[in-house]
This record gives sequence, C-alpha cells and structure tokens, in this order.
Amino acid sequence: MLRFLKVSGESLTPLYQDGDFVLVAKIPILYNSYHQGDFIAFHHEIYGTMIKQVDDISTDRERLRVTGTHDNSVDSTQFGAIHRNIIIGKVIWHIKRPYANKKRGNGSK
Repeated sequence: MLRFLKVSGESLTPLYQDGDFVLVAKIPILYNSYHQGDFIAFHHEIYGTMIKQVDDISTDRERLRVTGTHDNSVDSTQFGAIHRNIIIGKVIWHIKRPYANKKRGNGSK
C-alpha cells in the first residue's frame, strides 16, 4: 500500500517543512521492519495522523518511541510509545513543497 501525505506543522523542521509531501509505504515483505532513525506515519487516537522519527524500539518490537526534529514537537515524550498496529507506513520519499515564483527586482516588466 502506498499513500501520499501532506506535512502539516513544524514538528519535523528543518528536515520536513509545512506543505511538503511524503510517500508512505506499508508493504509487509519490504517495509514491515522499522529501525531507529526511520520516519513513519501513524494514526494517534488524540492527535490524528502524525509523521515522526523512530527514536527507540522495544525489545519485543511491538512498541516504538517517536520524536519530532523540532524542540516543540508533540511526540512520545508526551504520549508515550506507540504500538506498531497504528503505523500507516514508513516514509520512503520526501517531496519538498513547491515554492511560489518570486518576482525579481530587475526592473523588467
């Protein structure tokens, strides 16, 4: 299963910016193992769909502690480790947000 998600908020800055997109995959044979440092998407019952970085994995590999890359990120520090059954998938591609064309101050019209 592949899914595009839009990054919303600042919890993953500077690596991921508000408005970026990520491609998330959950293909059991290829992407069922998660490792420290992976970025994953999951659905939290209170906070909704979130994208975070795996910080630690329990010895039974059923629970993962996740963090944001921004100091003010809501993550496992606030809500604890997540169970792997709420994981939507692993981020396999990052698409930076399109930037609006900026007008150049060269005097041309």
